Amino acid sequence: MTSWQKKEEWTVLLDKDMSQWENYLSYKHKNNYNGKLPVDAAGKEVAPMGYNKDKGQVFSVLNEADDPVLRISGEIYGCIFTKQSYKNYHLKLQTKWGTKKYEPRVTKLRDSGILYHSTGEAGAEYWRTWMLSQEFQIMEGHMGDYWCQANSAIDIRSFPSEGVMSRVADDKQPFGTFKSGSDYFCMRSFNDEKPDNEWNTLELICFEGQSLHIVNGHVVMVLKNSRYIKSYGQEVPMISGKIQLQSEAAEVFYRDIRIKQLDAMPAAYLQYFQ
Repeated sequence: MTSWQKKEEWTVLLDKDMSQWENYLSYKHKNNYNGKLPVDAAGKEVAPMGYNKDKGQVFSVLNEADDPVLRISGEIYGCIFTKQSYKNYHLKLQTKWGTKKYEPRVTKLRDSGILYHSTGEAGAEYWRTWMLSQEFQIMEGHMGDYWCQANSAIDIRSFPSEGVMSRVADDKQPFGTFKSGSDYFCMRSFNDEKPDNEWNTLELICFEGQSLHIVNGHVVMVLKNSRYIKSYGQEVPMISGKIQLQSEAAEVFYRDIRIKQLDAMPAAYLQYFQ
């Protein structure tokens, strides 16, 4: 049992003051971004906005039927992240899309995500924004996809890729490795996003390096052996960390964010790892 909750009890993570969260903002990215640090007209690197400097209210809390709702405007790339690190847990939340989109996603699908086992400083990955982590993708038509963030790696039950085709999750397939420089993206097994922009219930179950991406009650991805890879190739387990919610050029709302400690993988899900 940890200090953050008692066994079998849910801890509510969202209140009107966002008291259990901090935030980080990087840049307003443009089309054709190349992954490098942005520079000004003189070629000098532009510093990110940084930690807890959200003057433009990228992150704000609204009240809807007396329940706090987190609004992420998406206007600037960034994240809201938990002050505390978590290990062996069941995270549950609801999400739906707003109407606003910004460059470089004006003509693209709305995008956000849950980044888990987050460790180190923000800005470690391609967009110079988020921490080293694993991603539970939240995207129109792609809720439950996986992305490597920075030098993370993981194994996912999935079909092999062919040519330019992405790998696709399937709980009957063997585990395949995903890491930067090779396969770093996996599509969820099927699209279970609700129609007409209703609230979607997302669940993330993590236990000792195993994880499940669950969308509206359906397991859409089975993952294990969460780790990161050092520059000289050593693989290090990555089974705990902070939780980030992304601001990624699209307006998105979250509510009923809660977490529960686990002392074992729930029996109902053991079959996925056997």
